[in-house]
Amino acid sequence: MESVKLGLAGFGTVGSGLAAILEENGDWIERRIGRKLEIRTAVVRDLNKARAVNPGPDTEFTTDMTRLTTDPEIDIVVECMGGLETAYDLIRTALEAGKHVVTANKHLLAERGPELFSIARKSGKGLYYEASCAGGIPIVETLKSSLAGDRVLEMLGILNGTANYILSEMTTKGMDFGTALALAQDLGYAEADPTFDIEGFDTAHKLCVLSRLAFGVDYPLDRLPIQGITSVTPLDIQFAREFGYRVKLLAHARSVEGRIEAGVHPALVPYTYLLARVGGNYNAVRVVGNAVGPVMLHGQGAGDKPTGSAVLADILDIAKHMNRPGCEEAYRPDNTGFGNADLPEADILPPEEARSKYYFRFTVADRPGVMAAIAKSMADHSISIAQAVQKTDEDSEGVPVVFISHESRAKDVTDCIEPSTPWTSRFCLASASEFFKVST
Repeated sequence: MESVKLGLAGFGTVGSGLAAILEENGDWIERRIGRKLEIRTAVVRDLNKARAVNPGPDTEFTTDMTRLTTDPEIDIVVECMGGLETAYDLIRTALEAGKHVVTANKHLLAERGPELFSIARKSGKGLYYEASCAGGIPIVETLKSSLAGDRVLEMLGILNGTANYILSEMTTKGMDFGTALALAQDLGYAEADPTFDIEGFDTAHKLCVLSRLAFGVDYPLDRLPIQGITSVTPLDIQFAREFGYRVKLLAHARSVEGRIEAGVHPALVPYTYLLARVGGNYNAVRVVGNAVGPVMLHGQGAGDKPTGSAVLADILDIAKHMNRPGCEEAYRPDNTGFGNADLPEADILPPEEARSKYYFRFTVADRPGVMAAIAKSMADHSISIAQAVQKTDEDSEGVPVVFISHESRAKDVTDCIEPSTPWTSRFCLASASEFFKVST
């Protein structure tokens, strides 16, 4: 049977997961596309390292990256090693050599995606990236194809399993942030250096990639507001529960009168919403289209086989059209989801103009008039209070006071709490209005 030959850059979690699926589902894949998939070459750092999966005796392991781009037998280059410069050079060279590319590299796509898409268009080859966002959840193809006829009004999601696991443990077991992070590292959910996950950068990379598909514009990564979860405390988790919310790290993007509002932040989500119930290291994405309405996808956001499954989906899509009489000539991969055209830069709603409900927690002296003074300061900055709670603790020098506002402008919130007002934490609050409401 005719075969499609793959060249893998990296044979770690994703590469070995792909190899395992090919071994397990080989017969099924052949039925799907009428061809075999073979890993011809895998580039690794250490040739002597033991492999959890053996892709077969015909697979060559090498440290020479150029083998992937110069070998005429390799049809598709699969980049699953991560990083920026080396990965960029590999993908560019592979496309220019006339090879299709599949990548799981959300950081690279967020930083330099438009450049690579332009190169792919000129070469007439596919640059596919389902595995770059939300692991095994097919959100890229959903936005690119299934919802292509809809205008996306809003996209909201939990896109980082590490952060979601930490917040879930803090919520269900009362752990503090440091303890939950250490547990996540022990279980392999968090890296030794978890900065990208807990500070929101990994989520931001994915949001940039998905926003292009959802809105047809490029929202530059360096202009995206990003706030991580390191300031979330068990007290915030407790107050959120009392108000009827769960704390989640959310990526959001929406169209506001033709401008794009987007960002990454901890948010209070009503506990009855499906997003609030996404636990552990799972991911979920909610998309609202003007025709289809709300659609939600939920699944494993990382791992060898879930991510390998997403990589395989792209490979199969390309392989269906390769080297078929009268087919490949007419096949022009739509990498951007908009006819492969270069995307314009987004007309961005300035983050300070964005409006949301907000959660405030102040630590104050327990004496008469304090709550009134805070309320007056908030009113002076056009912030209207919807709910308020004060806890009394005779053994503490200060007591926590929590307010939830009505919808307010971000600039007014910042002006109110900085620099003179003592405060402990502030999070955006996912509105209970229809705009953010998750249908059950």
